[in-house]
Amino acid sequence: MTYSELKKKDVICVGDGKVLGRVGDLELEAQTGRILALIIACPGGLSSLFGGEKNPTTIPFSQIACIGDDVILVAPTRC
Repeated sequence: MTYSELKKKDVICVGDGKVLGRVGDLELEAQTGRILALIIACPGGLSSLFGGEKNPTTIPFSQIACIGDDVILVAPTRC
């Protein structure tokens, strides 16, 4: 899977079904290139009209429950 494919997926909380946003960036481990966390660009807000992000959220990769064809599911402890 490429970053381009990953950033097109909605990130959804398993606990309540709430859409948290979409992947805006990744946090990588410098030595290995391993993904440590997803940086979620929150949907909506006036700042999003001008290219800014409204309170981005960091989700540790260990909290990702599933990466599907259309969505990324996050464990409810992170929502």
